[in-house]
Amino acid sequence: MKLHYQIVGSGQPVVILHGLFGSLDNWRGLAKELSAYTQVITVDLRNHGRSPHSSEQSYELMANDLAELIQELELGLIDLIGHSVGGKVAMTFSQHYPERLRKLVVVDITPRAYEDEHSAIFNALLDLDLSLYSSRKELDKELSLSLPNKAVRQFLLMNLDLVGDKLTWRLNLPALFECYPDLLQSVCRNQQITIPSCFIRGGRSNYIRDEDFDLISTTFPHSEITTIEEAGHWVHAEAPDIFLTKIIEFFDYD
Repeated sequence: MKLHYQIVGSGQPVVILHGLFGSLDNWRGLAKELSAYTQVITVDLRNHGRSPHSSEQSYELMANDLAELIQELELGLIDLIGHSVGGKVAMTFSQHYPERLRKLVVVDITPRAYEDEHSAIFNALLDLDLSLYSSRKELDKELSLSLPNKAVRQFLLMNLDLVGDKLTWRLNLPALFECYPDLLQSVCRNQQITIPSCFIRGGRSNYIRDEDFDLISTTFPHSEITTIEEAGHWVHAEAPDIFLTKIIEFFDYD
């Protein structure tokens, strides 16, 4: 699958993968800052952003999509950053294509399986009849009845397009919902991946718990774990300056 992507800057290529319900637009600010040091390639995963839609969604397929993009762009060794679901894609990529990687950063996710925390969001979005609304403001008001967190709604509404006078989702919501149980599963089971790796967690997030450290160090023996206390799950958005400094330091871009 040919993924949609954007490139800024020049130098050692670093590829950035967003999380569930996200897109490369979520990383635009950080990509601009990072491009002063290196070449930054932000990517829309399948069924997200402006990448093609498919009825299939798995970590192996998404890792293969990334490998196809790297080949298309004729890149050498890349650095790779993945957040949340994108972090699991990045870990899967490191398992199947280690020869393509120089260093790996995984943001606020581990290789383990996770509990369902998104079905309420899927249900809220799938229950909407977009033909009844003419603006994001109207849609936000309706969504507030089922999703009271304004920041979450604003994040989700970034996936809306206005085509003529009709609102449409860039997300392939039905396929993502159908495949969501697979996205909750663990990755890199019984593997030992020797790529130099950094796991960055938010101090106010529970996605990487202290008890996950053993699994991380066993699966990624050449890894370090960094906590950014000021941030929750969206580490790069909530503490961008600290996050950027850590990225530059770990990748040796300075």
